[in-house]
Amino acid sequence: MNKDFPVFFQAVRLPVVALCLLFGLQGLAGAADAGVGSKKHVPDTLPLTLVTDEPLGGRPTRLDYESYDSQRHLLFIAHLGDSALIVFDTQKQRVVTRIPGIGKVHGVLVVPELGRVYASATGTNEIAVIDEDSLKVVTRVPAGVYPDGMAYAPEVRRLYVSDEHGGTDTVIDVDANQVVATIPLGGEVGNTQYDPVSRHIFVNVQTRGQLVEIDPVTNTVVDRIDIPGALENHGLLIMPGQRLAFIACQGNHKLQVFSLESRRVVDTFDVGADPDVLAADEQRGWVYVASEAGVVSLFEVRGNTVRPLAEARLASKAHVVAVDPVTHRVYFPLENSQGKTMLRIMQVRAD
Repeated sequence: MNKDFPVFFQAVRLPVVALCLLFGLQGLAGAADAGVGSKKHVPDTLPLTLVTDEPLGGRPTRLDYESYDSQRHLLFIAHLGDSALIVFDTQKQRVVTRIPGIGKVHGVLVVPELGRVYASATGTNEIAVIDEDSLKVVTRVPAGVYPDGMAYAPEVRRLYVSDEHGGTDTVIDVDANQVVATIPLGGEVGNTQYDPVSRHIFVNVQTRGQLVEIDPVTNTVVDRIDIPGALENHGLLIMPGQRLAFIACQGNHKLQVFSLESRRVVDTFDVGADPDVLAADEQRGWVYVASEAGVVSLFEVRGNTVRPLAEARLASKAHVVAVDPVTHRVYFPLENSQGKTMLRIMQVRAD
């Protein structure tokens, strides 16, 4: 509130009732301006404590997506700047190996039931297929002109790859390790996710502000849903039990909550600048949003209601996050922490 207001009121000698009325109206206007998804009074400290910062090796260059196999306790981290995939043992809290030769690796997805890890190499426009036992690249599959995020549809045993610049989803048969379809999406493609309830694939088309639904059985687009207010909707996370999709919009720094049942946006929140990777702690009902600005936003999901819990700047370019569903530990790869790559491991703070 403007500090000059009391002087003004004193000068014109407004009655006390009028003064209270004006101040009250301003308060109501402020509440109205906050609107849906306001983060006023949200704590600026995350309910997490530091476990350790562990070195990841390599040069202090960009790190990208990560994917966790909770059965083997292996975390796979894309070291884009070094064209390598880092394999980190979360029980021993150390790097097991670094798999080189994956050109400008962006996306990574582990599929435990297949014993395979898939890494998208934008430097060579292919998917590197890695065996989880040997931790070696066993084959490479062409995947458009800029492969990025990936999702796996188990019923049809197919991998769906966001071809960001090519404007398509590339479909790979995981048994034959061959491309079986290329699905045009009509714009620059953001992240791709699988919904186990509908058994459909959902994809952000970030230059059209759309969420596209694909039937993996026929590899056809079955719906194109306009997302009002979406600007560069890149990040995507589905919580199947709640029938909600979380859409991170890099262009206007928003998190949009989309109902998969009503097919509409049910809430919108401000988050850190350039939100990127999202992760869910399903048991707790928590959703983490990591941003290029290094700000991490935390939300609580209860039924179909979402509310902000906390937000804080974690570290420079802390734009990637993964959660262990058993221990609830949270993993943030940091590309340059005092000149070194680090994995910041945090756990939920005891009440």
